[in-house]
Amino acid sequence: MRTLLSKFIENPTHFKKQLLQWANSYREVVFLDSNSYPQKYSSFDCVLAVDGFTSIKTDYHNAFEDLKQYQGQTKDWLFGYLSYDLKNDTEDLYSANFDGLEFPELYFFQPKKLFILNGNQLEMHYLRFCDDEMEADYNDIINGSLYSEVSTGIAIQQRISKESYIAKIGKMLEHIQRGDIYEANFCMEFYAEKALINPLEVYQKLNTISEAPFSVYLKNENQFLLSASPERYLKKVDSKVISQPIKGTSKRFSESDLDDKSKNDLESNEKERSENIMIVDLVRNDLSRTASKGSVEVEELCGIYSFQQVHQMISTITSQVENTISPVEIVRTTFPMGSMTGAPKISAMNIIENLEETKRGLYSGAVGYFTPNGDFDFNVVIRSILYNSQNQYVSYSVGSAITSLSEPEKEYEECLLKAKAMFAVLS
Repeated sequence: MRTLLSKFIENPTHFKKQLLQWANSYREVVFLDSNSYPQKYSSFDCVLAVDGFTSIKTDYHNAFEDLKQYQGQTKDWLFGYLSYDLKNDTEDLYSANFDGLEFPELYFFQPKKLFILNGNQLEMHYLRFCDDEMEADYNDIINGSLYSEVSTGIAIQQRISKESYIAKIGKMLEHIQRGDIYEANFCMEFYAEKALINPLEVYQKLNTISEAPFSVYLKNENQFLLSASPERYLKKVDSKVISQPIKGTSKRFSESDLDDKSKNDLESNEKERSENIMIVDLVRNDLSRTASKGSVEVEELCGIYSFQQVHQMISTITSQVENTISPVEIVRTTFPMGSMTGAPKISAMNIIENLEETKRGLYSGAVGYFTPNGDFDFNVVIRSILYNSQNQYVSYSVGSAITSLSEPEKEYEECLLKAKAMFAVLS
């Protein structure tokens, strides 16, 4: 059971910075920020969970069943992540590529302290045994001074050279021509070793230039995710399930006429639309595994949305589920998200594993939460920096969807466009 305390916040933007600064002293932190981006299915402006009371941390073996039991027994707020390599739990797959980050493959915790901000209204939800700390914590937050250690620039290396990337895309196109797959998301890593960064400062810089609707600052002791994700993977509200895959990207321009042209070109681009529609079909199939009969619908097909760095093509697919179905089962039957795999899903994941050179780990996984009544919301971990401060390894990956219409040079340029913000804040 939790105690609720409400507060009026005069300056929510400043308060969010104070809140995150205060939170960073804890071992476990998940901070989710919508950045006031206008979206139909938003539940809050930001939410912060800190200080784990209970937790689950495991590799992929039996991971979803373990999470299902943990969520069912706890029946409380749970925050954490699902790594891409949980695919090995749901299918006969493997992950053998290099892993410099060494994050657990699944991690969730039950926070002692939870903060939900909507407009000027703050709700503090504390477990009963620590609710005597609520007023003192609030005073510490609003009286805390903002400070920042200045990180020095680090030298970023590219795991796959341009020549190697183009050769690998050629092999992927051969798979498409043979009919092994229709589409696959191919990713490559940028990294630095012996890297010393201030994760909170890097996150704040990244968030400032991106203002993404599914931004995350996640800390698990020495492991950090600094995410400016624009994409929702999966959300459940009561009996409704919502998936919003992104496929299709074009560049932003400072000149309004060029920016409008880029946006219109994306909307009419045959290759980008075919990418998106293939994944919509895959998501419809995934949702149907737990949906009430005939309830899967495409609410919006290939909508164009603008973010600070890029324009994106986003579709919205929904379904209805019975209340007898476990929320973890809904996640398990749709994971990993189709936008980061391809179609057919299993074949695409096999080909991805053989051609990529880095274990994806948390990249192209999901971060989010479960509520006490079994609702949930998860993002897609893209446009994100991952950092292990213990072994001083920092990494970010980018990818694009390869179809029969793909031109390797253009796909490479799209990857560099997506990497632009992460590169800027690190170097």
